[in-house]
Amino acid sequence: MAVDENLKNHADERRRFRRRMVMAAAGVVLLFVALIARLIDLQVVHYDRYSAAAQDNRTRIQAIPPVRGLIYGRDHTVLADNRPSYSLDVVPARVHDMPTMLNRLARIVPITRAQRRRFARRAASAPSYRAVPLIAGLDKRSLARFEVRRNQFPGVKVQAGLTRAYPLGKKAAHVVGYVSGITASDLRRVDDRRYRKSTNIGKSGVEYSYESRLHGYPGSRVVEVTAVGRPLRQLERHPPLAGDDIYLTLNAALQRTAYQALGSKAGAVVALDPKTGGVLAMVSKPSFKPGLFVNGISPSAYHRLLSNPRHPLYNRAIQGEYPPGSTIKPVMAIAGMEAGNIDPQKKVWCPGYITLPGSSYHYRGWKRSGQGWLNLTQAITRSADVYFYKLGLKTGIDNLHRYAAMFGLGHDTGIDLARENAGLMPSRAWKHSVDHRPWYPGQTLNTVIGQGHVTATPLQLAQMTSLIAEHGHGFKPHLLKAWRSSGTGRMHRYKPRPLPPIRLKNSRHWGIVTRAMRDVVSNPHGTAYWYVGQNLEHPIAGKSGTAQVAGLPQHAAAPNEMSVQRPVRPHALFIAFSPVRNPQIAVAVVVDHGGGGSSVAGPIARHVIDHYLDRTRNQPQASASAKT
Repeated sequence: MAVDENLKNHADERRRFRRRMVMAAAGVVLLFVALIARLIDLQVVHYDRYSAAAQDNRTRIQAIPPVRGLIYGRDHTVLADNRPSYSLDVVPARVHDMPTMLNRLARIVPITRAQRRRFARRAASAPSYRAVPLIAGLDKRSLARFEVRRNQFPGVKVQAGLTRAYPLGKKAAHVVGYVSGITASDLRRVDDRRYRKSTNIGKSGVEYSYESRLHGYPGSRVVEVTAVGRPLRQLERHPPLAGDDIYLTLNAALQRTAYQALGSKAGAVVALDPKTGGVLAMVSKPSFKPGLFVNGISPSAYHRLLSNPRHPLYNRAIQGEYPPGSTIKPVMAIAGMEAGNIDPQKKVWCPGYITLPGSSYHYRGWKRSGQGWLNLTQAITRSADVYFYKLGLKTGIDNLHRYAAMFGLGHDTGIDLARENAGLMPSRAWKHSVDHRPWYPGQTLNTVIGQGHVTATPLQLAQMTSLIAEHGHGFKPHLLKAWRSSGTGRMHRYKPRPLPPIRLKNSRHWGIVTRAMRDVVSNPHGTAYWYVGQNLEHPIAGKSGTAQVAGLPQHAAAPNEMSVQRPVRPHALFIAFSPVRNPQIAVAVVVDHGGGGSSVAGPIARHVIDHYLDRTRNQPQASASAKT
C-alpha cells in the first residue's frame, strides 16, 4: 500500500484537471459567442428577410376579381349585363363520402355528367378545405329545393355572385359576342396579372374587341391563415377597379326589327349611319344563345352548334363573302363615266346577250328577250346586264378594279370586330398570282355585273352604299360610341375616323347614279318598284342584286328563282339609303339562296329604313311631350 501511495502524483492530476476545465470553459464561451453571432445574424443582419418569411407563413394575399363593365346601345339599352347568380359549391374536407353525397344531391338538384367531371378535376387540384364549384348558374327552383334540405348536406353551400347576361339574346349575339371560361391560349394574349381569380374572358364580338376596357383591374386582400393555409380572418383589403362601361352606336330597337325582318331566312342585315360610320344594326341569321357559353357550354351542345349545316356561329355580316351581283353596278357606272369611255346620255342597244370577237358564246343578261335601247340611268334602273357588259369592255378591268377599291371592295373595312373577311375584287395582278395566266375579256364581263370571282361582305356593301349616299365622303365603320371610365366616372367620346374622300373628275356623276338608284325604287320600270316602291313614306334610293351560284346551259331559259332547289338558288341582295337628299341610314341586305333581290331582300331593307326613320322623326316629339 505504501508503494502505491508514493506512486500517485497529485500535482499532475490537478494540472490536468485545471487544463480540462479551461478547455471546457473556452468551448462554452465559443459556443456562446457563436449563439450570439447567430442571433445577431437573424435579428439584425437578415431581419427583414426572415421577418417577411415568417409573415408569409402567417398571411396570404388573395386576389379579388373586378366587376366587368356593362355594354349599352346608343339609346342606353343594356346589351350585356351583370346579374346576380348562384352557384352550388362543395368543401371536400367536410364531405365524408363524396360519391354518395353527389348521388343524394342529384335527386334534388339536376347534376349533369359534364358537371361531375368538371367538379372532380377542380377538386383534385385544390386544397380540401377550399370550396369547389359544382353547379354554376343555379336556377331559382333548384335553389329553393336545396335550401329546404341544406342541413342534410354538410359541406355544400350556395355561393352568390354575378354572371354575364345578354338581354337581346340571339338578336345581337354576333355583334355583342359573349364571355366564357379562360383558357391557356387566352392568357397568352392578355396580361395574366389582371386575371387572377377571374373565370371568364371575352371570346367574340364587342366582348372580345374591348376586353381590355371591360375587364378592369383586380383588387387584393391580406388574410391570416393557419399553418396548413386555412383562412382565419381578413387583415387588409384593397378593392378592385371595375371595368369601363361601353356605349355602342347600335340601335337596340332597330336591331330587333332587322332580326325579325329576316324571319326564318339565313342571311345578314347591316345598317350604317352615313354621317358617322356608326353601325346602327348588324344582324346575322341563324344565330345562337350567347348565354350558353357563359357558365361553360356542354360538349354535346357545342357539337350541335358546330355541326349545324346552317352555321349559326358564323357572322355573315362581316365573314360572309357573297357575289354582290348587280348591287355594284352603280360603282361600275361611276368607273365607266370617270374613265371617259361612257356617255351617260347615249343609248346602247341591249338585245339580251353579247358575244366576244372570235367566240360564239352568248353572255346573256337576266332578261333573255333583251331590253332595247337604254342610256346609263335606264340601265341601272332596269339592271341591264348587256349595257354593263359593253361598259366593262370599254372601261377595262384596271379602271373597274381601281374604282371598286375606292368604295371599299376587296379589302376589309377595319371595323372594331375581329375576324372580318376582305372579300375579293379581282385584278390582273391577282389573276397572275393565282394561276399565272393573263386576264381574259370574259372575266371582265363577269366582274362588271358582280359575278365570277367578285365577292363582298354585307358590311362592305353597306359601306359602299354609304359612300354613294354621301357623294364620296364617309367614315370607317365602327361600333364604339363612347366609354365611361370606372376610375373617374368621366365619359369619353369616340371620334369617327374619316375615310379618304372619293373625288370625281365630274361631280355631276354622283347625281346621275343617285337619281338612277332612286328610279330603281320609284320608277315603274325599276326592278324594285313593285316590291319596295309602293306607298313610300320616305324617298329611297336602292339597287337590287340576284347573284347566281350555279351556271345555266348556254341556250337554256332562265328559270324562276324560287322554283330552283335551295343549294343552287341565287342569293338575294339589296342596298339602299334614305332619305335621298339628306341620307340618315344606309342598308345592305343579303339573303342566302333567297332568290330575287328585289322581291326578297328589298322589302326587308325598306322595313328597316321605315322603322328607323319613323322612330327618328318621332323622337323630338316624344322628348317635347316628356318635358311638358
